[in-house]
Amino acid sequence: MSLLKLRGLSVLRNGRPVLKGIDLEIGPGEFVGLLGPNGAGKTTLLRAALGLQPAEGFSSLADLSPAARARAAAFMPQAREIAWPMSVERVAALGRLARPEAAAEADRAAVERALAALNLGDLRGRRADELSGGEQARVLMARLLAQETPLLIADEPAAGLDPAAQISAMRVFAGRAAEGAAVLASLHDLGLAARHCTRLILLREGRILADGPPDQALTPGNLARVFGVTAWSARTDQGFVLQPLDVI
Repeated sequence: MSLLKLRGLSVLRNGRPVLKGIDLEIGPGEFVGLLGPNGAGKTTLLRAALGLQPAEGFSSLADLSPAARARAAAFMPQAREIAWPMSVERVAALGRLARPEAAAEADRAAVERALAALNLGDLRGRRADELSGGEQARVLMARLLAQETPLLIADEPAAGLDPAAQISAMRVFAGRAAEGAAVLASLHDLGLAARHCTRLILLREGRILADGPPDQALTPGNLARVFGVTAWSARTDQGFVLQPLDVI
């Protein structure tokens, strides 16, 4: 079963190719990390897959109606600012707008689960626009979870979070995948991606250079070609770990 299928997905911007013939399929149980340097096309790929960016080729999500797409996939964009004077709980509840058919009791339960997953219970009554940047990111992540879709797509969800919050967020995503959902997240932290994702996709200049389990995708050769760095890595009792060391 496929929750996202892309075939020949290509994007031009000002006549310049940004994505070049992306073929990709993601199924239940996968936590897929999308990696690449700045300008590699990560955000463009996520937006094009969702039909938010004009593209050539096929995307199973972009072909859906807006209502059906909102039930199939939830999206957390890169922007983090919350401008509305709303409580944390109400912002999280916005994720339920994608499910107008749900009963009020189901909506409340979904919001409670999302707030608990992100440890936001103590902040539920606070104005979200008055929180720190990292706290606002967690609130928007709760909105993503509250939508309760089979596919979660997040653009740099760990950006701006402190180390404990980063690990907690990655564990939440890994947990959703273990429960049968799928997660596609763009990430910059190679160590977090190596430790928590089940599969990594490396983008370079709009093309997929590597696609596989972390220890197979993050080889010395791939790290050099994609990021221009060396790294230390090891297989431990807690999984595959990696730490970038130097610029080549």
